[in-house]
Formats: sequence, C-alpha cells, structure tokens
Amino acid sequence: MSYINTIITGTGSYIPTEVITNPDFADKTFYDANNVAFEQSHEEISEKFHAITGISERRWVTDDLHASDIASMAAERAISDAGIDPEELDQIIVAHDFGDVKKDTIQMDTLPSISARVKHNLKISNPKCVAYDLIFGCPGWIQGVIHADSFMRNGMAKKCLVIGAETLSRVIDIHDRDSMIYADGAGATIIELVEEETKRGILSFASESYTKEEAFYLYFGKSNIHNSDPKVRYLKMHGRKIYEFSLKYVPRAVKECMDKAELGIASIKKIFIHQANEKMDQEIVKRLFRLYGLKEVPDNIMPMSIHKLGNNSVATVPTLLDLVRHKEFGGHKVAPGDHVVFTSVGAGMNINAIAYKF
Repeated sequence: MSYINTIITGTGSYIPTEVITNPDFADKTFYDANNVAFEQSHEEISEKFHAITGISERRWVTDDLHASDIASMAAERAISDAGIDPEELDQIIVAHDFGDVKKDTIQMDTLPSISARVKHNLKISNPKCVAYDLIFGCPGWIQGVIHADSFMRNGMAKKCLVIGAETLSRVIDIHDRDSMIYADGAGATIIELVEEETKRGILSFASESYTKEEAFYLYFGKSNIHNSDPKVRYLKMHGRKIYEFSLKYVPRAVKECMDKAELGIASIKKIFIHQANEKMDQEIVKRLFRLYGLKEVPDNIMPMSIHKLGNNSVATVPTLLDLVRHKEFGGHKVAPGDHVVFTSVGAGMNINAIAYKF
C-alpha cells in the first residue's frame, strides 16, 4: 500500500544581526493609553516584562533590509536544504502582515506583493510558479502550509515554498511597553508531494477565525506619547484580552487537530507553538494536557526561542522548526517517526494547528 504524503523537505531561516536587549529601552519613556507616563523605573518595568514574556533580547533587521529581503534569504536556504531546482516550484506563499516598511517611514509597501519580490529575488523564470501573499496574523505561516497541502491534495501543485517574514521593529510605538515584545525575522519551508509506503507528513489541521468580538484585539493606533500625530499609526494590542482568548480557545483547537489525526497526547514529541509570550504559551500547553486528564507536561516538549529572538510574528514557528530540525537549538531535535504539532494564535483573531509526522 502506498500513501500520497505532503512533507517538509527543506527549511531555512534568517535571524537578524542586530541584538536589542531589555536595557536598550532604558532611555525610552513609556506611557499608558491615556498618555500618562509610568511611575515605575525602567528596571522595574523590565523585570516584570521579563517575568511575564520570558524575553531578554530580540533581533531587529539592519536599516538596509526589508521583509522581502529576509524572506528571500530564508527561502534560498530552504531551497538549498531541500536540494531542489527553484524553477520546479508551483507556489510561493509568503505570510506577513505589514509588507516592506523602509526605516523611518510610515508607509507599508506591498506593490508588488512580497511574494512577487521573493520570486524576483530568486530569479525564477517559470510563469507557472504562482506567487501570492497571505495576511492571517501570526498564524500566517501555518495557514500557508495548510494552503500548500490543500493545493497538493487537489492536484494543483507538487512543490511549494511557504515563508513567514516580518519586520515588526518598523511598526512599533517606542513609547508603548508592548514595543519590547516585537522582533524581526524570517522562516521558510519547502513542502513536497511524495508517494511513499509509510504515512507521514501533514496528517491533519484545524483552523478558526473569531471576529464578532475579537477582531480588534490587535489593531493600528496612535502613539501613547502626548500630542502624537494621529495620522501616524502603530501596532497596538489588548494584551489581557489576547491572553484570555488564547488560553480558552487554542488548547481546544489543537486537540481537535490531533483528534482528526487519531493521535493521543502521549504520542507528541514536540509542540512548536507561536512565540508570543512565554507565560501564555506554557499555560496553553498545560491546558492542552488537562484536556487529556494530565496535570504534568513533559520536559523539553515545547522549545522556546522567545527568550533571545522575541516575537517576530509569522516567522516564529518556521524559524524554530529550522533551528530544531538542524540541531541548532540546545538539546531539541526531531527524528523520523516523531509526531509533532504546529500551532499559532494571532490577529484576526485567528487560530490554527497542524499535526505532523516526520
């Protein structure tokens, strides 16, 4: 018996070179949403921030780089890792939220699309290689993989390049404490359709959107500083609402995905979760295990890159996968036969998950 599998054959990532530590924000004055400066010292703010998010450093791109540039670099590494000819690609799917934003500008640039720029940078001539962008919040890369899997299973593609890339440092309000969360980066994967004797690759997925009450939990708003220009908008969020939403809905979505694949929690070796907030991610996984009647979460099941790389939106999961897959992330690794879960939550509000067998 043979199986038609959609598998990850190559991964690549670009981690920016500019290291921004928490003390680097010490010269910034943070204001609340009512334009009132916080009374706490930077040390107090930084200590509380680190305790909640786990972030001590984040990476920002240099002034000359944009989302399409780092997406292309991650793509080149994924293509090389998979050992394929880029002219054979049927789809290039780039997940992002803000396009290319030049340093010290206020406009987002998506003309041409980021995917078209990536295809141009890769020097792909094949017109049958269709390039398009996907806007789905932080879960964008996972949703792109779901798209690729769907195209393949419907006979519309055999090889796809799926990228998550973002430069959040270009859209943050430096007078908002939340600006300390965000980072830049890119991660890419090659997804291929392969006929094999063993069932592996993408086993199932789940995807949900909540917009009735939740659509504007993340939004664009004016700076927190007094007398800021109302025409200039920055990335904003209702952090407490996002936290509560995520704890309520993400574990359930992950379990639904695993149930579709007929997997129990004991069979999962790794959970690759969006690097949004360490405390939140830990609680999501705890609640997932409770859905199976378990109170203890195994050690090393959830690799976390947020401590040093921050939250770079759509890039967190594919970057983490690339580092683990190439054994460049501490003691974490994946081996043939391992079952893992990819999951994310973000602007929309959107949630998704994929059950995968290596």
